[in-house]
Amino acid sequence: MAIQTINELHDRGLNIKSLTEPDIDTTTMGRALFGIVAVFAPLRVDTIRDNTRRGLAHARAEGRVGGRPSVMTPERIKQALRMRADKHSIVHIAKVLGVGKSSASRALDKAAEDAAHDDSQLTA
Repeated sequence: MAIQTINELHDRGLNIKSLTEPDIDTTTMGRALFGIVAVFAPLRVDTIRDNTRRGLAHARAEGRVGGRPSVMTPERIKQALRMRADKHSIVHIAKVLGVGKSSASRALDKAAEDAAHDDSQLTA
């Protein structure tokens, strides 16, 4: 894409000379160098993406999970389940636990899903 734009500008008699990037200068041999750099740019992006994926897979294989830890600790989940059994609303549960309602709702949904999965394992 960048090379196409540079070529279109060159065809119209326009050249680019960057004041901050010495490799970008289409007035001299820099045009060829820019073309070479532009050809390798997608390869660099693909390499970074591939390395990131492999690093995440390696971390998962070692039991490490990325991201921010959940605010819903096992103790909070148990408390939320008790409050939900007592017919308290998600908003009330979240307020009592000091967490967002989406965090409380997600944790309750996951607990219900896990319980259903466990029940299906017992009947199988």
